[in-house]
Amino acid sequence: MNQKARTNYRWVVTSLIFFITLVNFIDRSAISFVIEPLKKEFGFTDTQFGLILSAFGVGYVLLTAFGGWLVDVWGARIVWPLAAVTWSLCVAFLGFAGGFWSFIWIRFMLGVTEGPHFPAMSSSISNWLTLNERARALSLGLVAIPLSSCIGAPITSYLVANFGWRAMFFIISIVGILWAGVWYWLFTDRPQDCKRVNDEEKKYIADSLAKVQSDKDIPIDWRFILTHPALIANNIAYFAFGYMLFFATLWLPGYFLHEHNLNLKSVGWYLTIPWLVGAVFLKMGGVISDSLYKKTGSGRIARSHLIWVSQALAAFFFVMLSYTTTLGMSIFCLSLGLGFGLMSQPAFFSVNIDIAKERAGSSQGITSSCLSLAGIIAPVLTGWLIDQTGNYQGAFLLLAGIMGASVLTVIFLHHPDRSWAPSQKSWLLNRIFGKPTLAT
Repeated sequence: MNQKARTNYRWVVTSLIFFITLVNFIDRSAISFVIEPLKKEFGFTDTQFGLILSAFGVGYVLLTAFGGWLVDVWGARIVWPLAAVTWSLCVAFLGFAGGFWSFIWIRFMLGVTEGPHFPAMSSSISNWLTLNERARALSLGLVAIPLSSCIGAPITSYLVANFGWRAMFFIISIVGILWAGVWYWLFTDRPQDCKRVNDEEKKYIADSLAKVQSDKDIPIDWRFILTHPALIANNIAYFAFGYMLFFATLWLPGYFLHEHNLNLKSVGWYLTIPWLVGAVFLKMGGVISDSLYKKTGSGRIARSHLIWVSQALAAFFFVMLSYTTTLGMSIFCLSLGLGFGLMSQPAFFSVNIDIAKERAGSSQGITSSCLSLAGIIAPVLTGWLIDQTGNYQGAFLLLAGIMGASVLTVIFLHHPDRSWAPSQKSWLLNRIFGKPTLAT
């Protein structure tokens, strides 16, 4: 059969990844729009609500690393739709919650079931996208995070205002279940097995990913993933990113309600501005990172420098936000703080694929565990600070300080291009992990 044109089915796969990431973040952050209704109905303090929010992070950290291993062993075609169905059911169960401990338990289970999401994304993109396309593909998938608030904020606030918070959870839970069926029908773990991909595209992908495909039977070397210096620095910096992300997705509605006396519907629309700016910056980050990598071949330039510069700028604007009192300036500072903070995310994911390409799912699972650890700390610490101070200034300054520490970590320790192999001389590491099997 003569196939003249190369298909581009890998971008269909990327579009499906974008859509489920959009759904995923709407599902996990929808509770932030029922802060006031729940406080009114159940008498929750900000600290208690922070504990409810952080329960998600506890569940998330438990399964994220293990979820990455499941993705590497069973494949994203099976693991991802199972995760989507189960987390969607957890969202629906939130509509039945009747008190503090039921919210804690369901949010915990929501975190557990969402654990495989980002490892499945990294594994799918690692298998389907070429080296020079990965950051762009990741940015397309990850841009769904800020867009989930642009789209989800007005939708969820409208549903809560008009139908009540319980009905809102029931309604939004349907979408993830529908996606699971579509993904299982259209996706294969390897492009070579997909009937919708012609020979030209298969060859195009295989030429770039030949080493990845030939190394799939290598046992997962956890020593390499857990002790590589650049991956450690990447994980520390990603904790700071996660702290910002959980703070923003879960507490910003409360910030506008509390500090600027807006109603719930207005908050939903005002929040679309900073999140839309964040979406643009995140997509720019992927394009810039890929462009720099293509021109220089340097992960230090294309990944590390992009991360620390964008996080430094984000920290600066969050400091400004902490001293801002007007609504217009708050939206301006918040938009740039979120924008620069989100710009680095494609580079974080690309580092895992670049360094641990044979087991990108497992490596991303560890990195996402750092994000989930931030998801435990950020919500409850923010709620406690608000209860103690009566405002959000301390919370914003703490966020800026954490991002500043991340900047120093990346500047001094984040060197993805340096040749490195695990030491074979450490008795303790050999006892825990065995002999090294992976090398850069």
